[in-house]
Amino acid sequence: AAWATWATLLMPGFRRVPLRLQVPFQASGPRQVANALALLRGRPGKTVDLGSGDGRLVIEAYKQGLRPAVGYELNPWLLCLSHCRAWRAGCHGQVSFLRRDLWKVNLSDCYNVIVFLAPSVKPPLASKLLAELPDEARVVAGRFPFPSWSPSSSLGQGLEQVWAYDMKEVRRAARRSPGGSPV
Repeated sequence: AAWATWATLLMPGFRRVPLRLQVPFQASGPRQVANALALLRGRPGKTVDLGSGDGRLVIEAYKQGLRPAVGYELNPWLLCLSHCRAWRAGCHGQVSFLRRDLWKVNLSDCYNVIVFLAPSVKPPLASKLLAELPDEARVVAGRFPFPSWSPSSSLGQGLEQVWAYDMKEVRRAARRSPGGSPV
């Protein structure tokens, strides 16, 4: 049963992703979602969730006025679930869920980025975000912080904790550090 679940539901999203960058789906709890979106409250600009899973963060971001709201996910089953959730929430057609590899998506027009991914993904993702995001962007990480970045703020405790990183501050800290590498 476990193998059948893996083979039909989870594996399709992993086929083109190197093993060290694979992140299994784990649904965000209501408190995690609330904490992440509290750190983005009132911010203008495009909001994206990298590895959007079942879409709950994107849908709630849209409901709280963060628009446009876009989710990037490789797993077709999770994308289908995201579309169903959006339809049930009454925002189908108002939010976007795209089957795209987050490593190939251009993030230069994103001002609010949500990342609930595994620690193994954070260092290479940090490099991508630094290269592509504008200075005004804010990155909110859930479950695991970026190991070499200092957060601008944090909310919650334990598994519900989220960290916010303002790209201007991350870049400023990188210039001040002896090695100069914020990754």
